[in-house]
Amino acid sequence: MSSVRNKNTGLEMKLRRALWKTGLRYRVHFKLPGKPDIVFPNRKTVIFIDGCFWHGCPVHSTNPKTNTAFWKTKIKANIERDIQVTLQLNEMGWRVIRVWGHEIKKCLDVVVKNITDSLNSRDEN
Repeated sequence: MSSVRNKNTGLEMKLRRALWKTGLRYRVHFKLPGKPDIVFPNRKTVIFIDGCFWHGCPVHSTNPKTNTAFWKTKIKANIERDIQVTLQLNEMGWRVIRVWGHEIKKCLDVVVKNITDSLNSRDEN
């Protein structure tokens, strides 16, 4: 597991490039709970890109064939941590957007539009 990238992944770079193309400016590696992938500090909005396997995607999650008990426990802990991090950031006044990896792969334009709409609605409030 130590060889699994947790920064600048292919999906993260794909989304970052698409957001940059639309004129959105963001920060990465920003010091906040949960280490968000993308941060819009002025808009107090963070984005997490959740991998389908690691975060228990309801659409694509599968049970590994080996070491099943370990992986079920690991993924369940990841899901619980995601919930806690989201609550913590919300309490700090941050809006949290979570994007599944498969959404970036299959419908990047929709993901970018949803993020843009969310940021624009945050500006109106």
